[in-house]
Amino acid sequence: MTGTSGSTAAPDRPRLTIGLTSLRTYGLVIAIIVIALFFYSQRSAFAKPDNLFILLRSMASLAMIAFAQLLVIITGEIDLSVGAVYGIAATTLAVLWLGAGNSPIQTPFLVALVAALLVGILAGWVNAFFTTVVRIPSFIATLGMLSIAQGLELLVSNASNFNPSYNVPPPDANELAWFRALGATKLPYDIPIQVAWLALFFVIFWVVRHRTLFGFRLLAIGGNTDAAHVNRLPVRRYKFVVFMLCGLMAAFAGILDFSYVGSVGPNSGNPLTFPVFAAVVIGGASLSGGRGTVFGTLMGAVLLAVLRNGLAIMGVGAFAQLTFVGVVTIGAVTLDVLAQRATSGRR
Repeated sequence: MTGTSGSTAAPDRPRLTIGLTSLRTYGLVIAIIVIALFFYSQRSAFAKPDNLFILLRSMASLAMIAFAQLLVIITGEIDLSVGAVYGIAATTLAVLWLGAGNSPIQTPFLVALVAALLVGILAGWVNAFFTTVVRIPSFIATLGMLSIAQGLELLVSNASNFNPSYNVPPPDANELAWFRALGATKLPYDIPIQVAWLALFFVIFWVVRHRTLFGFRLLAIGGNTDAAHVNRLPVRRYKFVVFMLCGLMAAFAGILDFSYVGSVGPNSGNPLTFPVFAAVVIGGASLSGGRGTVFGTLMGAVLLAVLRNGLAIMGVGAFAQLTFVGVVTIGAVTLDVLAQRATSGRR
Protein backbone atom coordinates (compact mmCIF):
# COMPACT_ATOMS: atom_id res chain seq x y z
CA MET A 1 0.00 0.00 0.00
CA THR A 2 2.75 2.39 0.93
CA GLY A 3 4.67 1.84 -2.24
CA THR A 4 1.86 1.64 -4.76
CA SER A 5 -0.89 3.91 -3.55
CA GLY A 6 1.06 6.99 -2.58
CA SER A 7 -0.09 10.35 -3.91
CA THR A 8 2.15 10.46 -7.00
CA ALA A 9 -0.27 12.36 -9.23
CA ALA A 10 -0.90 15.25 -6.87
CA PRO A 11 1.64 15.43 -4.02
CA ASP A 12 0.31 18.77 -2.72
CA ARG A 13 -3.26 17.63 -2.29
CA PRO A 14 -2.97 15.53 0.90
CA ARG A 15 -1.09 18.29 2.74
CA LEU A 16 -3.52 20.96 1.56
CA THR A 17 -6.53 18.81 2.46
CA ILE A 18 -5.14 18.12 5.92
CA GLY A 19 -4.52 21.83 6.40
CA LEU A 20 -8.07 22.76 5.42
CA THR A 21 -9.51 20.04 7.65
CA SER A 22 -7.44 21.19 10.64
CA LEU A 23 -8.46 24.81 10.03
CA ARG A 24 -12.13 23.84 9.98
CA THR A 25 -11.75 21.79 13.16
CA TYR A 26 -10.06 24.64 15.02
CA GLY A 27 -12.74 27.02 13.80
CA LEU A 28 -15.43 24.61 14.98
CA VAL A 29 -13.92 24.39 18.47
CA ILE A 30 -13.79 28.19 18.68
CA ALA A 31 -17.40 28.41 17.50
CA ILE A 32 -18.51 25.95 20.20
CA ILE A 33 -16.73 27.99 22.89
CA VAL A 34 -18.22 31.28 21.68
CA ILE A 35 -21.76 29.84 21.46
CA ALA A 36 -21.45 28.21 24.89
CA LEU A 37 -20.27 31.50 26.42
CA PHE A 38 -23.21 33.29 24.83
CA PHE A 39 -25.71 30.83 26.30
CA TYR A 40 -23.97 31.07 29.68
CA SER A 41 -24.22 34.87 29.57
CA GLN A 42 -27.95 34.56 28.91
CA ARG A 43 -28.68 31.69 31.31
CA SER A 44 -26.13 30.79 33.98
CA ALA A 45 -27.92 27.43 34.40
CA PHE A 46 -26.35 26.38 31.11
CA ALA A 47 -22.99 25.73 32.82
CA LYS A 48 -24.36 23.84 35.82
CA PRO A 49 -23.08 20.25 36.07
CA ASP A 50 -26.57 18.77 35.88
CA ASN A 51 -27.26 20.53 32.60
CA LEU A 52 -23.86 19.66 31.16
CA PHE A 53 -24.50 15.99 31.97
CA ILE A 54 -27.87 16.26 30.22
CA LEU A 55 -26.11 17.80 27.22
CA LEU A 56 -23.52 15.01 27.07
CA ARG A 57 -26.08 12.26 27.55
CA SER A 58 -28.32 13.65 24.82
CA MET A 59 -25.48 13.77 22.28
CA ALA A 60 -23.92 10.39 23.11
CA SER A 61 -26.05 8.25 20.79
CA LEU A 62 -25.86 10.85 18.03
CA ALA A 63 -22.06 10.96 18.21
CA MET A 64 -21.62 7.18 18.38
CA ILE A 65 -23.65 6.69 15.21
CA ALA A 66 -21.89 9.64 13.59
CA PHE A 67 -18.48 8.00 14.14
CA ALA A 68 -19.61 5.04 12.04
CA GLN A 69 -21.37 7.29 9.52
CA LEU A 70 -18.05 9.11 9.11
CA LEU A 71 -16.38 5.93 7.85
CA VAL A 72 -19.19 5.45 5.32
CA ILE A 73 -18.94 9.03 4.09
CA ILE A 74 -15.15 8.83 3.86
CA THR A 75 -15.60 6.06 1.26
CA GLY A 76 -17.84 8.36 -0.78
CA GLU A 77 -21.13 6.76 0.31
CA ILE A 78 -23.89 7.71 2.75
CA ASP A 79 -26.27 5.82 5.04
CA LEU A 80 -29.67 7.47 5.46
CA SER A 81 -31.21 4.48 7.24
CA VAL A 82 -29.49 4.91 10.62
CA GLY A 83 -32.52 6.44 12.34
CA ALA A 84 -34.83 3.64 11.22
CA VAL A 85 -32.25 0.96 12.13
CA TYR A 86 -31.90 2.60 15.56
CA GLY A 87 -35.65 2.22 16.03
CA ILE A 88 -36.13 -1.30 14.71
CA ALA A 89 -33.22 -2.64 16.78
CA ALA A 90 -34.69 -1.28 20.01
CA THR A 91 -38.11 -2.59 19.04
CA THR A 92 -36.69 -6.02 18.20
CA LEU A 93 -35.13 -6.20 21.65
CA ALA A 94 -38.44 -5.23 23.25
CA VAL A 95 -40.71 -7.66 21.38
CA LEU A 96 -38.38 -10.65 21.70
CA TRP A 97 -37.46 -10.07 25.33
CA LEU A 98 -40.97 -9.18 26.51
CA GLY A 99 -42.85 -11.50 24.19
CA ALA A 100 -44.86 -8.49 23.07
CA GLY A 101 -46.09 -7.09 19.78
CA ASN A 102 -46.26 -9.78 17.11
CA SER A 103 -43.56 -11.93 18.70
CA PRO A 104 -44.83 -15.50 19.30
CA ILE A 105 -42.15 -16.20 21.92
CA GLN A 106 -40.47 -14.60 24.91
CA THR A 107 -36.69 -15.02 24.84
CA PRO A 108 -33.96 -14.42 27.44
CA PHE A 109 -32.60 -10.87 27.49
CA LEU A 110 -29.17 -11.85 26.14
CA VAL A 111 -30.72 -13.65 23.15
CA ALA A 112 -32.95 -10.66 22.39
CA LEU A 113 -29.99 -8.30 22.73
CA VAL A 114 -27.87 -10.28 20.28
CA ALA A 115 -30.81 -10.53 17.86
CA ALA A 116 -31.30 -6.75 17.99
CA LEU A 117 -27.64 -6.10 17.24
CA LEU A 118 -27.76 -8.61 14.38
CA VAL A 119 -30.71 -6.69 12.91
CA GLY A 120 -28.45 -3.63 12.67
CA ILE A 121 -25.64 -5.62 11.08
CA LEU A 122 -28.07 -7.21 8.60
CA ALA A 123 -29.44 -3.80 7.61
CA GLY A 124 -25.89 -2.61 6.97
CA TRP A 125 -25.14 -5.74 4.92
CA VAL A 126 -28.21 -5.16 2.75
CA ASN A 127 -27.23 -1.52 2.25
CA ALA A 128 -23.73 -2.57 1.23
CA PHE A 129 -25.01 -5.30 -1.09
CA PHE A 130 -27.22 -3.00 -3.10
CA THR A 131 -24.59 -0.25 -3.11
CA THR A 132 -21.54 -2.29 -4.09
CA VAL A 133 -22.90 -5.39 -5.86
CA VAL A 134 -26.10 -4.16 -7.52
CA ARG A 135 -24.47 -0.70 -7.79
CA ILE A 136 -27.46 1.35 -6.76
CA PRO A 137 -26.39 4.77 -5.40
CA SER A 138 -26.11 4.51 -1.63
CA PHE A 139 -28.47 7.47 -1.28
CA ILE A 140 -31.25 5.44 -2.92
CA ALA A 141 -30.36 2.09 -1.35
CA THR A 142 -30.28 3.42 2.20
CA LEU A 143 -33.36 5.57 1.66
CA GLY A 144 -35.17 2.39 0.66
CA MET A 145 -33.82 0.63 3.75
CA LEU A 146 -35.14 3.49 5.85
CA SER A 147 -38.68 2.80 4.62
CA ILE A 148 -38.28 -0.98 4.91
CA ALA A 149 -37.02 -0.72 8.50
CA GLN A 150 -39.82 1.63 9.47
CA GLY A 151 -42.41 -0.70 7.97
CA LEU A 152 -40.95 -3.77 9.67
CA GLU A 153 -40.80 -1.92 12.98
CA LEU A 154 -44.52 -1.17 12.76
CA LEU A 155 -45.17 -4.80 11.83
CA VAL A 156 -43.21 -6.49 14.61
CA SER A 157 -44.37 -4.00 17.25
CA ASN A 158 -48.00 -4.01 16.13
CA ALA A 159 -47.64 -0.20 16.31
CA SER A 160 -47.36 -0.40 20.12
CA ASN A 161 -45.16 1.14 22.80
CA PHE A 162 -43.23 -1.09 25.22
CA ASN A 163 -42.10 -0.54 28.79
CA PRO A 164 -40.38 -3.49 30.50
CA SER A 165 -41.35 -2.24 33.96
CA TYR A 166 -45.05 -2.54 33.15
CA ASN A 167 -44.98 -5.59 30.93
CA VAL A 168 -47.28 -8.55 31.67
CA PRO A 169 -45.76 -10.93 32.53
CA PRO A 170 -42.87 -8.88 33.97
CA PRO A 171 -39.31 -9.74 32.86
CA ASP A 172 -36.87 -11.46 35.17
CA ALA A 173 -35.58 -9.05 37.84
CA ASN A 174 -31.93 -9.80 37.09
CA GLU A 175 -32.47 -9.31 33.35
CA LEU A 176 -34.26 -6.03 34.03
CA ALA A 177 -31.30 -4.89 36.13
CA TRP A 178 -28.87 -5.74 33.30
CA PHE A 179 -31.10 -3.91 30.83
CA ARG A 180 -31.17 -0.77 32.97
CA ALA A 181 -27.43 -0.97 33.56
CA LEU A 182 -26.74 -0.50 29.85
CA GLY A 183 -28.04 3.03 29.60
CA ALA A 184 -29.57 4.15 32.90
CA THR A 185 -26.59 3.67 35.23
CA LYS A 186 -24.83 6.62 36.82
CA LEU A 187 -21.11 6.55 37.40
CA PRO A 188 -19.36 8.36 40.28
CA TYR A 189 -20.20 12.07 40.53
CA ASP A 190 -23.53 11.32 38.81
CA ILE A 191 -21.89 11.01 35.39
CA PRO A 192 -24.27 9.21 32.99
CA ILE A 193 -22.92 5.91 31.70
CA GLN A 194 -23.51 7.18 28.16
CA VAL A 195 -20.47 9.43 28.67
CA ALA A 196 -18.34 6.32 29.26
CA TRP A 197 -19.79 4.61 26.18
CA LEU A 198 -19.10 7.76 24.15
CA ALA A 199 -15.50 7.93 25.36
CA LEU A 200 -14.97 4.24 24.61
CA PHE A 201 -16.25 4.44 21.05
CA PHE A 202 -14.42 7.70 20.42
CA VAL A 203 -11.14 5.97 21.23
CA ILE A 204 -12.01 2.90 19.17
CA PHE A 205 -13.03 4.84 16.08
CA TRP A 206 -10.14 7.28 16.44
CA VAL A 207 -7.67 4.40 16.42
CA VAL A 208 -9.44 2.69 13.50
CA ARG A 209 -9.62 5.86 11.42
CA HIS A 210 -6.25 7.43 12.23
CA ARG A 211 -3.92 4.63 13.29
CA THR A 212 -4.73 1.58 11.16
CA LEU A 213 -4.15 0.49 7.60
CA PHE A 214 -7.90 0.00 7.33
CA GLY A 215 -8.52 3.69 8.04
CA PHE A 216 -5.82 4.80 5.63
CA ARG A 217 -7.28 2.65 2.88
CA LEU A 218 -10.75 4.08 3.49
CA LEU A 219 -9.31 7.50 2.67
CA ALA A 220 -7.74 6.10 -0.49
CA ILE A 221 -11.03 4.51 -1.56
CA GLY A 222 -12.99 7.70 -1.01
CA GLY A 223 -10.33 9.93 -2.51
CA ASN A 224 -10.09 8.00 -5.78
CA THR A 225 -12.08 4.78 -6.14
CA ASP A 226 -10.67 4.01 -9.59
CA ALA A 227 -7.12 4.27 -8.29
CA ALA A 228 -8.07 2.07 -5.33
CA HIS A 229 -9.28 -0.61 -7.76
CA VAL A 230 -6.09 -0.29 -9.81
CA ASN A 231 -4.05 -0.80 -6.66
CA ARG A 232 -6.16 -3.87 -5.89
CA LEU A 233 -7.63 -2.58 -2.66
CA PRO A 234 -10.62 -4.63 -1.45
CA VAL A 235 -13.05 -1.77 -2.10
CA ARG A 236 -16.19 -3.90 -1.98
CA ARG A 237 -15.17 -5.66 1.23
CA TYR A 238 -14.27 -2.40 2.96
CA LYS A 239 -17.60 -0.84 2.04
CA PHE A 240 -19.41 -3.89 3.40
CA VAL A 241 -17.51 -3.47 6.66
CA VAL A 242 -18.31 0.23 7.12
CA PHE A 243 -21.99 -0.16 6.23
CA MET A 244 -22.37 -3.09 8.63
CA LEU A 245 -20.51 -1.16 11.31
CA CYS A 246 -22.85 1.79 10.79
CA GLY A 247 -25.88 -0.48 11.19
CA LEU A 248 -24.37 -2.03 14.32
CA MET A 249 -23.71 1.35 15.94
CA ALA A 250 -27.22 2.56 15.11
CA ALA A 251 -28.65 -0.59 16.70
CA PHE A 252 -26.49 -0.25 19.81
CA ALA A 253 -27.41 3.42 20.23
CA GLY A 254 -31.10 2.55 19.94
CA ILE A 255 -30.73 -0.10 22.65
CA LEU A 256 -28.86 2.34 24.95
CA ASP A 257 -31.57 4.96 24.61
CA PHE A 258 -34.28 2.34 25.14
CA SER A 259 -32.51 1.40 28.38
CA TYR A 260 -32.26 5.03 29.50
CA VAL A 261 -35.78 6.12 28.63
CA GLY A 262 -37.32 2.83 29.75
CA SER A 263 -39.73 2.59 26.84
CA VAL A 264 -39.70 2.43 23.07
CA GLY A 265 -42.28 3.11 20.38
CA PRO A 266 -42.58 3.07 16.59
CA ASN A 267 -40.29 5.37 14.58
CA SER A 268 -38.42 6.44 17.71
CA GLY A 269 -35.21 6.99 15.75
CA ASN A 270 -36.57 9.22 13.00
CA PRO A 271 -35.31 12.49 14.54
CA LEU A 272 -31.72 11.14 14.47
CA THR A 273 -31.27 10.69 10.73
CA PHE A 274 -30.52 14.27 9.77
CA PRO A 275 -28.50 15.27 12.88
CA VAL A 276 -26.16 12.28 12.39
CA PHE A 277 -25.44 13.38 8.84
CA ALA A 278 -25.15 17.00 9.97
CA ALA A 279 -22.62 16.17 12.71
CA VAL A 280 -20.32 14.44 10.23
CA VAL A 281 -20.50 17.23 7.66
CA ILE A 282 -20.19 20.01 10.23
CA GLY A 283 -17.18 18.14 11.61
CA GLY A 284 -15.31 18.57 8.33
CA ALA A 285 -15.98 15.39 6.36
CA SER A 286 -16.22 15.79 2.60
CA LEU A 287 -19.39 14.60 0.88
CA SER A 288 -17.25 13.47 -2.04
CA GLY A 289 -15.27 11.16 0.24
CA GLY A 290 -11.62 10.93 1.20
CA ARG A 291 -11.68 13.34 4.12
CA GLY A 292 -12.94 13.46 7.69
CA THR A 293 -11.74 13.04 11.27
CA VAL A 294 -13.26 11.42 14.34
CA PHE A 295 -12.48 14.43 16.52
CA GLY A 296 -14.11 16.74 13.99
CA THR A 297 -17.21 14.54 13.99
CA LEU A 298 -17.33 14.65 17.78
CA MET A 299 -17.10 18.44 17.68
CA GLY A 300 -19.91 18.51 15.12
CA ALA A 301 -22.09 16.52 17.51
CA VAL A 302 -21.08 18.79 20.40
CA LEU A 303 -22.03 21.89 18.40
CA LEU A 304 -25.48 20.49 17.62
CA ALA A 305 -25.98 19.47 21.26
CA VAL A 306 -24.89 22.90 22.55
CA LEU A 307 -27.25 24.66 20.13
CA ARG A 308 -30.24 22.48 21.04
CA ASN A 309 -29.58 22.59 24.77
CA GLY A 310 -28.85 26.29 24.92
CA LEU A 311 -31.87 27.25 22.84
CA ALA A 312 -34.08 24.99 24.96
CA ILE A 313 -32.83 26.64 28.18
CA MET A 314 -33.57 30.05 26.69
CA GLY A 315 -37.11 28.91 25.95
CA VAL A 316 -36.74 29.02 22.17
CA GLY A 317 -39.22 26.78 20.38
CA ALA A 318 -38.39 23.63 18.48
CA PHE A 319 -38.94 25.42 15.16
CA ALA A 320 -36.01 27.74 15.87
CA GLN A 321 -33.81 24.83 16.97
CA LEU A 322 -34.48 23.03 13.69
CA THR A 323 -33.84 26.23 11.77
CA PHE A 324 -30.47 26.76 13.45
CA VAL A 325 -29.41 23.17 12.75
CA GLY A 326 -30.42 23.54 9.10
CA VAL A 327 -28.56 26.82 8.71
CA VAL A 328 -25.40 25.43 10.32
CA THR A 329 -25.52 22.32 8.13
CA ILE A 330 -25.97 24.32 4.92
CA GLY A 331 -23.10 26.54 6.00
CA ALA A 332 -20.88 23.52 6.61
CA VAL A 333 -21.68 22.01 3.21
CA THR A 334 -21.06 25.37 1.54
CA LEU A 335 -17.71 25.59 3.29
CA ASP A 336 -16.89 22.07 2.09
CA VAL A 337 -17.70 22.99 -1.52
CA LEU A 338 -15.57 26.14 -1.32
CA ALA A 339 -12.71 24.19 0.23
CA GLN A 340 -12.85 21.63 -2.58
CA ARG A 341 -12.77 24.41 -5.17
CA ALA A 342 -9.79 25.96 -3.43
CA THR A 343 -8.06 22.58 -3.39
CA SER A 344 -8.77 22.03 -7.10
CA GLY A 345 -7.55 25.52 -7.93
CA ARG A 346 -4.14 24.88 -6.33
CA ARG A 347 -3.53 21.49 -7.88
